[in-house]
Order: sequence, then structure tokens, then C-alpha cells
Amino acid sequence: MSHSQPASLDAALNPGRLRGVLLDVDGTLIDSNDAHAHAWVAALREEGFDRTFEEVRPLIGMGGDQLIPRLTGEDSQSAVGKRLTQGWLKNFKPLIPNLHATRGARALVEGLQARGLKVVLATSGEAEIVDALLKQAHLDDLKLDRVSSSEVESSKPAPDLVQVGLEKLGLPAGAALMVGDTPYDAKAAHKAHVPCVLLRCGGDTGLEEYGLVLDDPKALLEALEGAQG
Repeated sequence: MSHSQPASLDAALNPGRLRGVLLDVDGTLIDSNDAHAHAWVAALREEGFDRTFEEVRPLIGMGGDQLIPRLTGEDSQSAVGKRLTQGWLKNFKPLIPNLHATRGARALVEGLQARGLKVVLATSGEAEIVDALLKQAHLDDLKLDRVSSSEVESSKPAPDLVQVGLEKLGLPAGAALMVGDTPYDAKAAHKAHVPCVLLRCGGDTGLEEYGLVLDDPKALLEALEGAQG
């Protein structure tokens, strides 16, 4: 089931091609997507926007700059938009202690590094939140370079994050791989011409229509080991 497109997966993971990996954080390395949705629902309610978890959850994976206009019609940089972002932060932070690393998250990062592959985190998250998530997932000691929301004009599904990530890797698109868990990761990677693997552990369904899909970091590491021969 994990190897629904083996030829393409082999091509994406080909050790002759692959020299660096862009890793999403939320949903990919830690099970935080539902928590983000709950925090946004609470923040929206505080500002008078009645949105359900079911409305918000499919939008998790895009940055607040994209999510806020979609749910409210307000610009993320407006007074309301800024209050919503602060409300999300306030409501999300208390949820972090209950989150867990996805299966094989640390082993994947260590496995990539052991292969001499460059690794950069490509996340739309605020720096303080990403720091807290990496600590909660026991990944903070790996000192991974990252692209953050403050370095890009637009978050996923725009390609900015992936393009800045490629610059940090010092690699062309053809030598990199994007690993994420939502359609927005795939769309951003596609626009930047970077092959992408999506992981089901983030909780999104229907990922197959967006490209190559595996279950979780453990499955990706196993596929990499297979591609290594």
C-alpha cells in the first residue's frame, strides 16, 4: 500500500540524484495538525467568527497569511488578522505538551544525516512555536537549519518556502526532495519543481491525487534504505 507508485518513488529517492531534503514539521515530524485547527477555531471564536473544526482542519498546512483570508475575508496583516494570529498562538501553546513525534521522526532525520544528505526544515511556523515543537518531539538537539515564515513573502501553497529552502541547501531543485503531509506541501514543491513525498501521519486523506504517498517517517526511511540498495 505504501508503494503505490514504486517507479516514481524510486526515482524520487534515487541516491544518484538526491542530495538534500526539505522537511515540513507540523504533521510530518510531530502530530500537531488537529491542535492547530482547535487553536484557530478558538481564536476565530474570540474575534466573532464562528467556524467549525471541520471547516478549519482541511486548511491546516497553509500559513496564517493564507488561512485567515480564506476563513474571514480579512487580511492577515490587518488589525483583526494580527489579533487572530496572536489568538492562535495563545490557544496553541498550552496544547504542545500533549503532542508526540510521528513514528520514526528522529530516526528519519538521523538516517538522512547519516547518508550525508543536507536537511533543512521548511515550515510556515513562527520561530518560537517551531522551537517548542522540536523540543516536544525530542528533535531540538539535532540543530537543523530552517526556513521560517519571516523569510518568505507567502507561505505554502506558494513556492517561496521551498525556493528559500533550496538556497539554504545550496542545491538545484532536481537534487532535492520535499517531505510533507498536506496538499499545500505538494503544491509548493510542484511550483518549485522539487519532487515531493507526502506522509499520511499528518491525518490528511486523499493525498494520492497530489503525488507520492507513504505512511510516516519510518516508512520513508525504509523506502530510502531500499533505494540505497
